[in-house]
Amino acid sequence: MAVRAVRGAVQLDRDEADHMNEKVAELLTTVLERNALTADDLISVWFTATPDLHSDFPAAAARKLGIVDVPLICAQELDVAGAMPRVVRVLAHVETDLPRAEISHVYLGAAAALRKDIAQ
Repeated sequence: MAVRAVRGAVQLDRDEADHMNEKVAELLTTVLERNALTADDLISVWFTATPDLHSDFPAAAARKLGIVDVPLICAQELDVAGAMPRVVRVLAHVETDLPRAEISHVYLGAAAALRKDIAQ
């Protein structure tokens, strides 16, 4: 079993707690599904949010999904001029037998433009 990192991002339509929870839950669920993972495979998860998101912590969505015994942390993205607004990013450390080249990074909706080189 190896430790791997899985990246992902999603752009929110608006800064509202319910909407953030919905979109972050979709992102996390997709990351797990595409990589044949369960919550038990998670080691830790880093969330970042652009400075224009204030309504809730992205980690709250993970807790609502039942991910309660995994270390989670939230941080703010750099405020870079011209950067895509209302984006939540995730970096999940996981235990998996998948080779690094077979990890599926998940960039949903408009966030796919952030990493065209690895977006699936």
